[in-house]
Amino acid sequence: MKNSRAVFMLLIATAAGLAAVVFGSRWMVSQTTSTNAHVVVASSDINLGQRVTPDLLKVVDWPSTSVPPGSFSDPQKLDGRVLKESALRGEPVLASKLSPVGTLGGLSAVINEGKRAITVRVNDVIGVAGFALPGNYVDIIVNTQKDPNATRDQHISKIVLEKILVLAVAQEVGRDETRPKVVDAVTLEVTPDQAETIDLARSIGTLSLVLRNQVDPQATTTAGATRNTLLNTPVVIAAASEPEAPRVIRRVAAHAPSNCVRVITGSEKGQECF
Repeated sequence: MKNSRAVFMLLIATAAGLAAVVFGSRWMVSQTTSTNAHVVVASSDINLGQRVTPDLLKVVDWPSTSVPPGSFSDPQKLDGRVLKESALRGEPVLASKLSPVGTLGGLSAVINEGKRAITVRVNDVIGVAGFALPGNYVDIIVNTQKDPNATRDQHISKIVLEKILVLAVAQEVGRDETRPKVVDAVTLEVTPDQAETIDLARSIGTLSLVLRNQVDPQATTTAGATRNTLLNTPVVIAAASEPEAPRVIRRVAAHAPSNCVRVITGSEKGQECF
C-alpha cells in the first residue's frame, strides 16, 4: 500500500514537471515571437548601381527594439529598385541606400541630385598610383601658364577644386575594395560649375589628382606654386628711374649791328655791318 502510494505521488510529480516544461517552452516561444520583427537583408553582396531582385534578398528575424529605420519587411517591395550604395551579405537593405523609383541603374543611379559625372584621363602618376578608388575624395591641381604670351616662364601649379568624389575608376564603381587599380580614366562627381572648371583646366594645362582624407572637410587656400617659389628665387623689382631735371633754355636777344657801311659795286648796292 505504501509502495503504491509512493509510485502514485512520483507519477503526479513527473506529470507536473512535464506540464511545467511544456508551458514554459510555449511561453518562451511566444515571447520570442512577439519581440522579433521581420527585416529584409541582402543574401549576397550587392554592388551600388545594381538592380535588386528577390533572389538577392532574404527575410530574417530582427529584435523589434533595434529595427533599423528605413528597413523593409517585404522583399517584393524592393523588386526592381537600384542601390546607390553597396550592401554586404546579411546587411539590411535600407531606403536611404535606394535610388528613386524608376531609376534604370548603372552609374547614373549613383549620381546625387544636382550633380554631374565627368571623366578625366589619368596615368599611374596623375591617378595617385591607382589609390584614387570609388568613394574616395581628391583635390584637382592644374599646371599651366599665367600668361601664354609672356616672354619669361610663368608656369604655375594651383589647386582649382577640392573634395571631389570619385564615382568610378575605368568602368568599375564598386567601393568595397582597397587594392590600388592603375587605370587610364577616373570619373568624378561634380557640380555643373565644377564640370566647366575641369573642362577648361584640362584644355589649358595638365591635371593631377591629390588624394585626401575622406573625413577631412577643411578647405585650403593657396597662392599656387611658381618657378620662383619652387626655387626660392627672390623677385627682383627694377627701381624706377628718377625723372631728369628740366633743362633751362635761355634766350639771348639779338643785338642790332651798330656800325654799317654802304657798299656800291657797279649797279649793285649793298650794306655790310660789323
